Amino acid sequence: MPMLLHAGPAYLLAPPLRFAAAAPSSASPGRSRAAAQSSPSASHSARAGPGARALRPAAPRAPMATGEEGAGADVAEATQSFLMDARAYWVTRSLIAWDVSDRETSLFLYASTNATMYMSSGVIEGYDIKVELQPEHDGLPASVTEKFPFISCYRAFRIPSSVDVAALVKCQLAVASFDAHGNSQDVTGLQLPGVLDDMFAYTGPLGSIFSEEAVSLHLWAPTAQDVSVSFYDGSVGPLLETVQLTESNGVWSVSGPRNWENRYYLYEVKVYHPSTTNIEKCLAADPYARGLSANGTRTWLVDISSETLKPLSWDKLATEKPKLDSFSDISIYELHIRDFSAHDSTVDCHFRGGFSAFTCQDSAGIHHLRKLSEAGLTHVHLLPSFQFGGVDDIKNNWKCVDEAELSKFPPGSDFQQAAIAAIQEEDPYNWGYNPVVWGVPKGSYASNPDGPSRIIEYRQMVQALNCLGLRVIMDVVYNHLYSSGPFSTTSVLDKIVPGYYLRMDTNGQIENSAAVNNTASEHFMVDRLIVDDLLNWAVNYKVDGFRFDLMGHIMKNTMIRAKSALQSLTVDEHGVDGSKIYLYGEGWDFGEVAQNQRGINASQLNMSGTGIGSFNDRIRDAINGGSPFGNPLQQGFSTGLFLEPNGFYQGNETETRLALGTYADHIQIGLAGNLKDYVLISHSGEAKKGSEICTFGGSPVGYTSSPIETINYASAHDNETLFDIISLKTPMHLSVDERCRINHLSSSMIALCQGIPFFHAGDEILRSKSLDRDSYNSGDWFNKIDFTYETNNWGVGLPPREKNEGNWPLMKPRLENPLFKPAKDHILAALDNFVEILKIRYSSPLFRLTTASDIEQRVHFHNTGPSLVPGVIVMSIEDARNDRHDMAQLDKNFSRVVTVFNVCPYEVSIEIPDLASLGIQLHPVQVTSSDALVRQSAYEATTGRFTVPNRTTAVFVEPRC
Repeated sequence: MPMLLHAGPAYLLAPPLRFAAAAPSSASPGRSRAAAQSSPSASHSARAGPGARALRPAAPRAPMATGEEGAGADVAEATQSFLMDARAYWVTRSLIAWDVSDRETSLFLYASTNATMYMSSGVIEGYDIKVELQPEHDGLPASVTEKFPFISCYRAFRIPSSVDVAALVKCQLAVASFDAHGNSQDVTGLQLPGVLDDMFAYTGPLGSIFSEEAVSLHLWAPTAQDVSVSFYDGSVGPLLETVQLTESNGVWSVSGPRNWENRYYLYEVKVYHPSTTNIEKCLAADPYARGLSANGTRTWLVDISSETLKPLSWDKLATEKPKLDSFSDISIYELHIRDFSAHDSTVDCHFRGGFSAFTCQDSAGIHHLRKLSEAGLTHVHLLPSFQFGGVDDIKNNWKCVDEAELSKFPPGSDFQQAAIAAIQEEDPYNWGYNPVVWGVPKGSYASNPDGPSRIIEYRQMVQALNCLGLRVIMDVVYNHLYSSGPFSTTSVLDKIVPGYYLRMDTNGQIENSAAVNNTASEHFMVDRLIVDDLLNWAVNYKVDGFRFDLMGHIMKNTMIRAKSALQSLTVDEHGVDGSKIYLYGEGWDFGEVAQNQRGINASQLNMSGTGIGSFNDRIRDAINGGSPFGNPLQQGFSTGLFLEPNGFYQGNETETRLALGTYADHIQIGLAGNLKDYVLISHSGEAKKGSEICTFGGSPVGYTSSPIETINYASAHDNETLFDIISLKTPMHLSVDERCRINHLSSSMIALCQGIPFFHAGDEILRSKSLDRDSYNSGDWFNKIDFTYETNNWGVGLPPREKNEGNWPLMKPRLENPLFKPAKDHILAALDNFVEILKIRYSSPLFRLTTASDIEQRVHFHNTGPSLVPGVIVMSIEDARNDRHDMAQLDKNFSRVVTVFNVCPYEVSIEIPDLASLGIQLHPVQVTSSDALVRQSAYEATTGRFTVPNRTTAVFVEPRC
């Protein structure tokens, strides 16, 4: 291309760029794949499957002076040698930042329309444009360092105002540095999110927009050289026609007749892709899709508000939602959609494992949920139900094991796991943390993955659960994507604006601490897509809450904006009462976002004061002992530390007693809503705020400003079930009856906390995964829940080798010991106890205080300080008495409740002088309890003595006169 030398500063400008004749891509469509590695988070294990993009090691720097390619090297190899990394940042329209130390260094920007740049004898060739950049002596402005704090020390270089930046961002780009003598030093590619946000941030329509007579499509793709839409004859039929889109300021759009509705389509995006260093023609689904074909291979052009997609009485659901007066009233039951019904023979065989199973009102699973709802449970949290990878949507392609044959193998055999592993990429099971398209229900859970079934059936599921008295929480996964690159069917966003939606390290390689393909909500259009998607689920599916996977990898501003947008929804305008939508997530602080390296992230400590919940791993670890990634034999408060050692050394008697006291402090702060300002007399006798009491790792235990900001839990889908944790940590000689009591005792600590209790589905019926610590891809066999209560799934074989083999020697003797396996009577007793403890929580608002000041004023702990009785927590919650006017009366029935948690393997009798001479008695629910031991709990008024049997939670009340 002829070049024009421009007078003045030394830079070259080409004629206006034209993109009609870009060179065809020479890249092979074959892409390597790699399974994700486990996250270092204390509570998160990566679950991405083999569709995840393989990580490419950062390319070494290629100094231009020594970068000459060997004889015979082709252009592609030469290109990759210096453009496979991107260490410079184009941060605003006018500024580029690079970590250049030499103050005399000069920089040049190179651009190639057709991606034909290469190195020859240390010189960049094949470019269309070369621009000299001027040093910005004032450095990067505050607006840039706030957005990109990790490059705040980089030098800034200014781009001449005459440069057509909008055209350049569509090119293959490189920057090169030269010393004061003009000798070449270094060369690298560019990361573009900063300049794209600066120039192309967009708040207008995206996706498909329907009017009475027309349909319009809108796609944000500012780096694309060309975009067209290909319409197909059905979900698998041939191409019908291709229609060109036109661009305006980075947004490509086209309008057509209303009869486009119900067509299937894909975008063809012609764009430079840094992963291949070529101009690629990418076929991509619509990021704002509201309908899909099987496996997301095509977008279904659907009007989501169409009356034909609404179940009967759907529009009335907004005013018929289960009652929710306060977020403090929430209790959460975490459930995987397939787990709920895959083994339930009372569900129609065509519905099992899918959305429609929740509409079978006489099934065993529905009877179980109804029982929990009647006891007070308010919300069901459904694991990912958007379009994810790892499970084929076409049921005829599934492979399944013969469960009758597997049941013949011994309980400690490794044959079962081998059979599961052999087909685990082709069976119907995966937790679903493999996002492909966020805005559409998962096809494998629908009766037909093509067309309207997945939309209608998802709505019917929400409607059915609401009719049971249960609100629905959706598990959303915005922190990473299943695939990236220009070729995979399951790659969407990275095909449309390569390098924008994904968070890169300082070498320009994709960050993968969240599993693989971490997303970057600090970028404007990623933040927007997240909020838009939440609104889609809230308005179009009437979802009642959202749980954020690895919320700490999302920026705090995104979470706050999401909350504001959702809570602004109204019944009159949107058919939704947004004030009742609750948000919470995993606030772990690790990886590239740790300590606010990428901006203020939504980690536990940062979310105080937002009203958004985060999982409280402090109480989980204190109850169980250790951490999910520590030695599985580490004991905690309820599993025998100090009181009944299992033989694993955790210190001498003095040390373990102190550790037990420390765990008691952590649990008591959790019982008080995990408030950072709640003052507790610790086991050492010191009065400390929750934020001053630290975990064994040094983090503050208390970190919330409000009880609704803590999600208290003892187990979740990650890691072992509660029963399995207890079976590993307690001494081998312990009876199954005692393990069942510990299971309930642990659950009761969660149920009676201030804040929001969270229960893993099946913990209330002693659910086991045969000790599997990460069952994301372990099939129906290891994830079975039996709502007929015949079995808890213990001892169905050694769990899968991949994550568990190192602990098989611990597991095998336990799985093979018949005394570990609960009988049906144990399961029924556990369920009865769980129902009773839920009824107790909802019998008094004192267990569900709404403000920090109420908790600080009313909640008190006894049996504290150096003379405490080990293994016993005594909590009282006080209401206004008839003769007191310094606090509001909340409970019309009780003026005080007292809860005693006794984890000791023996009965405990403890005097609490502060609670003497009161009219206290055992809670009415426990007076008639099916648990004979809890009925033996007693209170003696003259001394304030409470007597509580071994491994028992006893609740006492002071009725109003």
